[in-house]
Amino acid sequence: MLGDKDAIAMIAVRDLGAAAEFYQGILGLEKLESPAEQVLLFRSGGAKLNVYRSEFAGTNKATTIMWNVGSELEAIAARLKAKGVEFEHYNMPGLTLEGDIHVGERMKVAWFKDADGNILSIVSG
Repeated sequence: MLGDKDAIAMIAVRDLGAAAEFYQGILGLEKLESPAEQVLLFRSGGAKLNVYRSEFAGTNKATTIMWNVGSELEAIAARLKAKGVEFEHYNMPGLTLEGDIHVGERMKVAWFKDADGNILSIVSG
């Protein structure tokens, strides 16, 4: 039923201005025409992110969205860090922390947060 339909990530934020600065200015996503007043819409590759105002912003304690960046992981992490993004460091079974990147047998991942504390990540693997 939904297997051939595109999914849209939903990300709750408190401040749409700060969100626009982060998702467009820092992450480099293309801002699209908004479908509603309290919503920002971004394109990321072939996917869309719907960023909306909510009092529950940042309350999710798990990863909200992940980008598979392949072999560019280290370069993208370095560019994000140069723009002021701070990476999260977790004690994850099977992963070793190398700088800001968690390295496992078949994957590498780096986690960071947006202005509202939503957990985002970039991955290779």
